This record gives sequence, structure tokens and C-alpha cells, in this order.
Amino acid sequence: MTAVSVTETGPGTPHSLSPSQARLLAASSIVSVEPLDDTTWLVSGTGKVGVAQIGDMTVRIEPKLPIGRIFFLLGYGRKFAWQDDLVPYETTDDLVHVLADAFARQAERTLRRGVLQDYVQRDDELAVVRGRLREREQLTRRFGQVTPLLVRYDDFTIDIVENQLVRAAAQVMRHVPGLDPSVARRLRAITVLLDDVSDLVLGQQLPAWRSNRRNAHYETVLWFAAMILRHRSIDLPAGSVEVNGFIINMAKVFEDFLEKALGDALEHIDGRVSPQDPQWLDVDSAVKMNPDLVWYRSGKPAAVIDAKYKAEKVAGYPNADLYQMLAYCTSLGLPIGHLVYAKGNEAETSHVVRGSGVEIRAHALDLELMPVDLLAQVDEMAATIAQLVSTAVAPKQCRGVGGWL
Repeated sequence: MTAVSVTETGPGTPHSLSPSQARLLAASSIVSVEPLDDTTWLVSGTGKVGVAQIGDMTVRIEPKLPIGRIFFLLGYGRKFAWQDDLVPYETTDDLVHVLADAFARQAERTLRRGVLQDYVQRDDELAVVRGRLREREQLTRRFGQVTPLLVRYDDFTIDIVENQLVRAAAQVMRHVPGLDPSVARRLRAITVLLDDVSDLVLGQQLPAWRSNRRNAHYETVLWFAAMILRHRSIDLPAGSVEVNGFIINMAKVFEDFLEKALGDALEHIDGRVSPQDPQWLDVDSAVKMNPDLVWYRSGKPAAVIDAKYKAEKVAGYPNADLYQMLAYCTSLGLPIGHLVYAKGNEAETSHVVRGSGVEIRAHALDLELMPVDLLAQVDEMAATIAQLVSTAVAPKQCRGVGGWL
């Protein structure tokens, strides 16, 4: 088994790989691969962290941020008290082990109070009546046959959505490559305890659950479970190489955090914020765009913000972020657009576009700050954006079909 270890971003690490191994890694999309010579390849992170099994290789991508900061970003805006579980892990850099152990702790703590049960409506075919007879179906599908009887009844069971999510997450984490055996055993014990619970079909949309007094003690472990299951699968084209493991896309984590934190800060000042705001680039509404945040004041766009964990440099388009923001500003009729990067991945700067006068500002958030200081920095950014809005002279706006022109 070949071990490949890299950091999520940075210059990369040389590894001795066969051409077939290099092709598999490149096809996985979780790292980038470039040849250095016939047997050595430069493997670089692409902003993802975690561990995965690809062919005969175990790929481990280490985060740049401390574990506690990543969990803060993941859980921001959710009223959960799982931070105490992270205290023993502040010095480790193995994110997946921490997540697996913390999830196991929460699941054990939750299930110790008893496995949740509830009534679930079942449709079944039985020899005797149970619940209510489905008379119409009995007549139309059985054509007068006496048995089997088509019935509908309420079953008091542990096979409910809450337990399905917990069991599925435990199954995913216990099969992560290189997981500590003691943690794997604890996760297996959780799946055994929930052995009568149906399996979820991984890759499909997660079933919804509603918070209530009955399942309140499940809320934290359900957040963990949903987060694990969302990150379990990696977006790959059909027919690509199979990737098994657990990978977190830090760009998505950063985007979700910024939408919530900066959105709340701007709304505290005034107006409303629309995340993933649907807009159109063209007058025919054929090219759709979704800026991460659009701040509306008095019903009109006042600012547009896009989260960029690190600069997007598509082949042939080294300044893709700037082009994208210019399109947003042009469509919305705004004089200034705001790109927000993670500090260290891109410098703070400003560009004024020739011929339009549109200014594109790049801000940076220091994610290594303590949470209270990071949120204070977000508040300062919101105040800066508001000040720029109040002093900027916006181009004339008019309402057009499908968006602001």
C-alpha cells in the first residue's frame, strides 16, 4: 500500500508513483498531480482535507488550520455544545480521527439515554387484519381475493429517520482508511445497537427530520451525522475512479461560514442579505449566476460578495475570480464588488476595471484567530462594506427581465 501525504494548499510534496497511480490520483480531483521526472510526481492539495483510499494508495490531506477552528467553521450558526469533545485534540492534526472520535462520543452519549422510537406508518400485505384495511387497493389489485390483506398500520419502532442517519454515519466513519482500531470498534458497536434500522442509500438526498421535544437530545449527533454524510461522497464525473474515504471541501466550509457570519453582520446594519442569490448575466435570462451574497437595501442591490477560500486559477484564466465578480457587478449595476479570501491564500488588494470604473476589492479573513476575534473581524468587514456603499456613486440601475440591469 502506497501512502501519499500532502497539505491542503501549498507548493506540494514529491512522491514516487507509477504512471497508473499518478493517473488515478489526478482523476480523483482531490489532489493535483504534476510530473517531475519518470518516477517522481509533485502532489499538491486542492483545498480539501481528509483521508481516502484510491486504488492501492491511502491519501491523507492535512489541514492548515487547527482542528478547533475547523469545527468552529463547520458548526457556526448551530446551537450545539460539542466543543468540549475537542479539548483533548487541539494539538493533533488528524482531522478525520478527531471527527470520528467526537461523533462516537456524541452517539454513545445520546444512545445511552435510550434508542429513540416513534410511530411509523406501514403499508403491508398480511394474512390477518392489522390497523386499517386498504379497501380500494384490495378490490382493484386483488380482485376480490381474501388474502393476502392490504393493510395500513402504525408501527412503534426504532427504524426512524433519526436512527437511520446515525447508523449510516457510523458505518461511513468506521470504514475510513487508517482509523484508530479502538474508535472503529466503538463505531461498530453503535451500528450493532441500531442493527434493526434500515440502511440509507448513500449518494441520495438525506431524509429530513423535524426538531421537537421528543428528539431534542439527538440534535447534536444528528448534525454530526448529516455533516459526515454530506461530505462522504466526492463529486466525480460518471465512470471516474472510485474514491473511498472522508473528504471535506474547505472552500465549501468557508463559503457556508461567510454566508452566515457576514450575512448576519450586514443585516444587523440594515436591509437583508440573500445567499446564493439567483441572477442573470444576459437580458434573455439564458446565463444564470449565483453570487454567494447580495446585500439589499431599500429593495435594491447595495453590495455583492463572493467567498473564495483560495484564488481560482482555471487553466487559461488566471484571474477567473476577477472576471466573475466583474460580471456580477455589471449585471447588478454596482460600482464595487467584494471578494473574500482566507488570509494567507490571497493578498488584500483592489483593482479598478478599465472602461467601466468598477472596483473589485479583495478582503482577507484570518481563520486562525480565536472565534471571538474572527467574528469581530467579520463585523469590521461588514462595516467597511457599508461605508463603501454609502460613499460610492453607483451606475444608473433599472429593473429588467430576470434581474437588475
